[in-house]
This record gives sequence, structure tokens and C-alpha cells, in this order.
Amino acid sequence: MKIKRSADARWTGSGKEGKGTLTTQSTVLNQTQYSFNTRFEDGIGTNPEELVAAAHAGCFSMKLAFNLQGAGFTADSIETRSVVTLDPEQGVTGSHLIVKASIPNISKEKFDELVADAEKNCPISKLLNAEITVEATLA
Repeated sequence: MKIKRSADARWTGSGKEGKGTLTTQSTVLNQTQYSFNTRFEDGIGTNPEELVAAAHAGCFSMKLAFNLQGAGFTADSIETRSVVTLDPEQGVTGSHLIVKASIPNISKEKFDELVADAEKNCPISKLLNAEITVEATLA
């Protein structure tokens, strides 16, 4: 079974002075503002890289949870931050994942093994044509 999800973007005006909205299929984002200022400066609204970071952090956390479950562990918590780097001339060049997890009765070695698998095999990691790095801390 293949799952399909969608989002719509609407843009008006030029690249620098224009503005747009993003709406996701679920409507969690519903005509959410984005613009040059939200992408390249500090304007109010979202941007594609922020959304990629959210997707990568969420996807990685879920893949790690599945990895843990398969190995007989359940996390008390997994907190993941993704920092996406955009080079305006080269595109997205990296996603750095910062992971803090609390998992009862797991060794650091097993944790590191499951993190490495999640880093390589979460669907968003597979989608990105960028360097992916991870800093993982077991609490």
C-alpha cells in the first residue's frame, strides 16, 4: 500500500517582494504565510526549510521509536531537533539532528546502533540529498 500526502502552495508577486501561503492536506497549515523575509531573514511565517526540519525531526523520532520497539524497548521520551542548512546557491546542504532520549534499561551501544539505523532509514533521511549528522544523548 502506498500512502500519498499533499500540500498546496500559492505565490503572488516577484521572488523578493512577493508572498505566498501553504496549506497541507490535513489543514494543520491552512493558508500559512511564507515569503522572502520568512525564508532568508526573520519575518513572521514559515518557510520550506523549517518544514523540512519539522518533517525530518518527526520522521527520525518515529523511526527510532519503531527501532526501539523491534529491539524490545519503549522510550519514555525522544526529543529531536533538526537544524536544516540552506545555501542559497546550492540548496539544502544538511540536516543536523540533535536527539535526547530517555529509554529504560538500554545500553549506550544498543542506543547508538538504533539511532544510526534511524538516521539512515527514516523516509525523510532517504529523501534528502544532503549531509545528515546526529548528536544523540541518552538520559
